[in-house]
Amino acid sequence: MRYDIAFFLCCCRSFLSSRQSEEETFYDLLGVDKHATQDELKRAYKRQSLQMHPDKLAQRGQTVTAEDRDRFTRMRNAYEVLSDPRRRETYDRIGERGMKWMEDPLSIDPQELAHNFATSSILDRSKIFAIFLAIYIAVFLLPILICLMADGTFGGAKWVAVLTPLWLWDVFILFYHVRVIMMGPIKRPETIPEEEWVDPLPMRKRVSALVRFVFLVLFQVLLALRMDGFIAFPWWAVFIPLYFWEMMALKKKISVAMINIVTHAELELAIGKNFAECDAAEKDDIQRRFILVPAKSGPVYDAACRIKAEAKMDVVRILARVVFTVLLVLNLELGKEWSWWIVFVPIFAMVVCIIGSAFHNWVQVQAEAAKRDPSLFDQNADVEQGYTQMDDKSNNEDDKPLTDEDKEELKTKV
Repeated sequence: MRYDIAFFLCCCRSFLSSRQSEEETFYDLLGVDKHATQDELKRAYKRQSLQMHPDKLAQRGQTVTAEDRDRFTRMRNAYEVLSDPRRRETYDRIGERGMKWMEDPLSIDPQELAHNFATSSILDRSKIFAIFLAIYIAVFLLPILICLMADGTFGGAKWVAVLTPLWLWDVFILFYHVRVIMMGPIKRPETIPEEEWVDPLPMRKRVSALVRFVFLVLFQVLLALRMDGFIAFPWWAVFIPLYFWEMMALKKKISVAMINIVTHAELELAIGKNFAECDAAEKDDIQRRFILVPAKSGPVYDAACRIKAEAKMDVVRILARVVFTVLLVLNLELGKEWSWWIVFVPIFAMVVCIIGSAFHNWVQVQAEAAKRDPSLFDQNADVEQGYTQMDDKSNNEDDKPLTDEDKEELKTKV
């Protein structure tokens, strides 16, 4: 039994079109039934190729249309799918569209998903709401159980049993990571030229994410066993997997925080050649070191800047958590001789940094919006005066009237 398909149908059946059964199936294209053997599929493919191939049609004096070419391509794709036992099982269970979404997530059309969901049955839609409800219950139930256990309400219960919602959540996420790895390389969308295509989720990232999650689960298991008294490891040993989990995230976030935001012209100047001339390894290295933007202004550039800013804040969060866990382990090893206020100082500092950074960004965006369009964003004079020198390079542009698109961009920023 294919559990990944069963899970996909359970969660996503409402997003699949109910009209798939009305379309010409792969079996219809090849002229065989659903129980055809591999030999029958091979003979049917040869027979259909002789009838549908554009060259054969031209030899018979027929005018070859784009529809003829597309139908032959789809027939050839049907044979490739049905001749692969695993892909054939996937197709039989979830159809052509569902199989394409599983193999090529980038091909998903949000509007089509919304339409399919709106026209699906009440039962299929109810499954989605039930899944989200179960997730919310699991998320909120866990801290409640931990508090009751810490207060002694459960008597002699074990932490391993109390943390059951956490284990279920871990199994769900582990299944997701394994499924992402088994999915294979993401296929290039037809709208992107082959020389410009870079896999947004290379295999090294998928494996790294799985390894990092395994470290987190290992820490959870060791912590539960240590608190139940099944193992007598020192606390510093119990927290080792957590430190590895944090260090892997820290390495990733530091690289993003230090990444360079460049235009295509600046990238070509830096690497000495056109991006399209780079091989797969070079493109992968460029993706790690640079964020490509069309210009040093506009929504794309602002989004890239937000990515860097969020990565910097993530570095602060990770460092605060690491210092907190070090102080926590020291306090546990020393018999809780320190005040818990001291142990939680890194968390308090992290909260102050997050709030301060968010407020600073908010004031900056408000001041920039007021400077470019005072009629649309009314700000206090002292705030405007404090940030008048914030963006000197755009002084010449500020005198130009803003278009409706510029105003919408300002609203989005605010």
